[in-house]
Amino acid sequence: MAERTDEELLRSTLAAVAPGTDLRDGLERVLRGRTGALIVLGNDRAVEAMSSGGFELDVDFSATRLRELTKMDGAVVLNREGTRILRAATQLLPDPTIETRESGTRHRTAERVAKQTDLPVISVSQSMSIIAIYVGVQRHVLQPRTQLLALANQALQTLERYRARLDEVTSTLSALEIEDLVTVREVASVLQRLEMVARISTEIEQYVVELGVDGRLVRLQLEELTGGIGRDRELVIRDYASSAEAISDPAEVLESMAGLDGAELLDLAAVARALGITVVGDGMDHQSLSPSGYRLLHRIPRLPGAIVERLVEHFGSFQALLSAGLEELMEVDGVGEARARAVREGLSRLAEASILERYS
Repeated sequence: MAERTDEELLRSTLAAVAPGTDLRDGLERVLRGRTGALIVLGNDRAVEAMSSGGFELDVDFSATRLRELTKMDGAVVLNREGTRILRAATQLLPDPTIETRESGTRHRTAERVAKQTDLPVISVSQSMSIIAIYVGVQRHVLQPRTQLLALANQALQTLERYRARLDEVTSTLSALEIEDLVTVREVASVLQRLEMVARISTEIEQYVVELGVDGRLVRLQLEELTGGIGRDRELVIRDYASSAEAISDPAEVLESMAGLDGAELLDLAAVARALGITVVGDGMDHQSLSPSGYRLLHRIPRLPGAIVERLVEHFGSFQALLSAGLEELMEVDGVGEARARAVREGLSRLAEASILERYS
């Protein structure tokens, strides 16, 4: 089984301490009691090697037990799932040479233990009244629910604006694909907006995880705003990528897009380069591109992906596919008369809808 990355481990830890969980209830009891706490989520040889004193328990976790045990000096060790208390009042002695940015003893210990063991460590500050989670080199401070909800709602408003703009540029691209008038600018604009929507959606997903039971409405709004996008990023890449490798597997282009910082993402030429397109001079508006047809074919209802692949491979370009008659479509393996008619009618409806939407 592959090891989880720090990001995945932090995400699962946030879910374990989200509102509505027993562990979060226990942490808030400790916070209200102003005693502070140091909690390790997991127990392995590395933890045992740095543990001194204390006593073993191995009992079911409960919020009240955690509250009482943290009144004593030392750390509390839970299992990875946070469902059992394994040890309490334990002094942790991590490697003192491990670099730490913290100042307080409890926080310095938490950061060093997290780095040394690769296990999540939770620190409840007695003086600052905060709950901090350490995972590898990352430190995440839990925000109050009201503040998280405010941030999530603000992000949803941003996503709503991004989605509206994405719908505009996508409709324009569809119409221009029908008319065979696509330039680099339209493709880069769609990819840019898709990446923006993906990034803000990821941010909101983090809020949903951290909000736990309080994030249900946020999740519903997120699903409504991102519905229908699906695999559009991959399909746009496959339509316009300059290399056969990217057409068969868009992962490398997606990674390049993810690597663009905020300023680069606003630069359409940088987005085009991530796709493998070199823009020369005023080529952004004059360099023509022709799609393969993956994205629009996937919009035809009940058309299997395997048939889409065969159609694109057979005709080579979307314009050739668009002008093909029933007999030509039926030459494709797996396309009988009924399916050929469905493809023909589906493409006609898409063409009519796209052009009407653009010029209305």
